[in-house]
Amino acid sequence: MKKLLAGVVLPVIAIVAIGLFFASSTEHVDGATLPTHTVNLANGELLYHIGGCISCHRPAEGSGADMSLPSGGAPLVTPIGTLYPPNITPDKETGIGNWTEANFIDAVQHGVSPANTHYIPAFPYISYGRMKAEDVLDIRAYLMTLAPVSAVRKEDDIPFPWFLRRGIGLWKKLAVLPAIETDAAQSPSWNRGAYLVNGPGHCAECHTPRNAMMVMDQTHAFAGGPHPEGKGQVPNLRDLLGRKKYKDVDELASALKEGEEGFYEGLAKGGMGAVQQNVAKLPDADIHAIAEYLGSLK
Repeated sequence: MKKLLAGVVLPVIAIVAIGLFFASSTEHVDGATLPTHTVNLANGELLYHIGGCISCHRPAEGSGADMSLPSGGAPLVTPIGTLYPPNITPDKETGIGNWTEANFIDAVQHGVSPANTHYIPAFPYISYGRMKAEDVLDIRAYLMTLAPVSAVRKEDDIPFPWFLRRGIGLWKKLAVLPAIETDAAQSPSWNRGAYLVNGPGHCAECHTPRNAMMVMDQTHAFAGGPHPEGKGQVPNLRDLLGRKKYKDVDELASALKEGEEGFYEGLAKGGMGAVQQNVAKLPDADIHAIAEYLGSLK
């Protein structure tokens, strides 16, 4: 039995382990394949807001840092531990000032750091991966216009960080989503809303339940589920009009723009207040496009 174990079982285990190790490795975009693109700062600012960048990368309360700049440090509680999103101002030492366009695409769309590690998917790169590369580069260009802030990142409080991050390389292969396709049967506004919701807005990340592997269950997209911080439920976004949550698309757009200040209850719960405040910064046409798409979900 011992000879069988040594001669057959252990080599098989070793082969599987080596295979998993290589399968979980990081993959990088080839900078030469990036599109030739003239950056649009106004578009970058718009996508920065709907992407909720400041919501996650805000400084910690009481830090004395400028709360309007995404210098990171505020704790983000997750089921696996507490994360401390990093500084994404253009500081060259502690921020992204030295990142290339390829580094930024790697991080935002593939969840890979310049240090060649996998980011924890509380960073919603699965949804951001569905964006146009040109839009991601516009966000980078906008970030580079912000004032640089020196803010050293605090280490995440998670168990077995190397092992966990390496395993995420395998998880990504299960979690990847297809590109967002234009639906010719729908209006340009609806398609714009679909893109904003499913790409930069990453609404499905919280409003879609996940399976045992923590992969979004696309058969129940936007049907709600457990809150990602482990407390309470995230509401169902389907059939908002049919369930009389809002009387029509116009009212839903008003709710997204005005939030609880407009007497629309429930739009400041579970982190939604910050989301609504970000959406309110968008042009009215984009807010209405988001409402049109969400109002069409049955």
